[in-house]
Amino acid sequence: WNFLFLPQFDPDNTGYISTEKFRSLLQRHGSELDPHKLEVLLALADSNSEGRICYQDFVNLMSNKRSNSFRQAILQGNRRLCSKALLEETGLSLSQRLIRHVAYETLPREIDRKWYYDSYTCCPPPWFMITITIVEARISLLFQVAFFLYNGVVLDRFVLQVSHPLYLKNALLYHPQLRAQAWRYLTYIFMHAGIEHLGLNVVLQLLVGVPLEMVHGAARISFVYVAGVVAGSLAVSVADMRAPVVGSSGGVYALVSAHLANIVMNWSGMKCQFKLLRMAVALICMSFEFGRAVWLRFHPSAYPPCPHPSFMAHLGGVMVGITLGVIILRNYEQRLQDQTLWWIFLSIYVIFVMFAIFWNIFAYSLLDLKLPPPP
Repeated sequence: WNFLFLPQFDPDNTGYISTEKFRSLLQRHGSELDPHKLEVLLALADSNSEGRICYQDFVNLMSNKRSNSFRQAILQGNRRLCSKALLEETGLSLSQRLIRHVAYETLPREIDRKWYYDSYTCCPPPWFMITITIVEARISLLFQVAFFLYNGVVLDRFVLQVSHPLYLKNALLYHPQLRAQAWRYLTYIFMHAGIEHLGLNVVLQLLVGVPLEMVHGAARISFVYVAGVVAGSLAVSVADMRAPVVGSSGGVYALVSAHLANIVMNWSGMKCQFKLLRMAVALICMSFEFGRAVWLRFHPSAYPPCPHPSFMAHLGGVMVGITLGVIILRNYEQRLQDQTLWWIFLSIYVIFVMFAIFWNIFAYSLLDLKLPPPP
């Protein structure tokens, strides 16, 4: 297909070809192209007001790469697309149906769904969410099962009591007395306030996080997840200064809230099945888990002065999800550096992180708080 830009089609060596020649060549040789790519190329030709096509745009399409300007041209020409929707195609294999399902679950535009369907190769696979889930489950289950057995045999208490001094005595969870140990602002995600807490987070990470990573890639999804985790622990250190933190709810809520907000903002374009029911179930599960966390925080501790874990990490994750997360999920395959809102929300997030760092350094001593004893 490089013959499109041979001297006879581009005599002045400008790197452009007229849309008339381009369209006639597509009609003559279009059978050699994937039908979805042919459709996008025709849309590009129809939407170009300058009467010429850039060679680099053509290369971007054929190599499954898109520049920001190329995507904008495609979106302008999207109204000209008239072939059948991806959902109506038949004879697909199981893996193809899975990829199509993921496309409809996460992307609001048909042109994006077709692009994703054509270009996704499962290489690399969604390794981040799977890895973080396995590590969380392994560490949390080992510790919690061991502590459960200890309570039952030694203390005659077959319960998972997260405020027990022995539970708090580990190097992973965030504790206000040990806030100088910076790794705890991240590693608290590997401890959970019970099997049900761990189970819900694992389910949400797999059901929501894995499809999002398949579409948006590990770099973007891991950024949203880690930003939610850090915002969660910092929110606790600012707004609930006496409490420890456990669980991956900050990262999970960042992903889920970003996904739900993206569905709401693109409601008419989202074609996922039972989207209203799925949103209701997700909101009910999140509300139940959040309500449980609030109840646990204010429930009298069985081992005073050891406090229960805070629920503020959930809210920190939600705030990251509906700001940074929404921008990332709305701009499939676009350069975030070109998005004004991206810079605004990123600046707000950085300002909050810097404020929280200085708060942790100075506020605790200035306020003269009576913190729980170190574990």
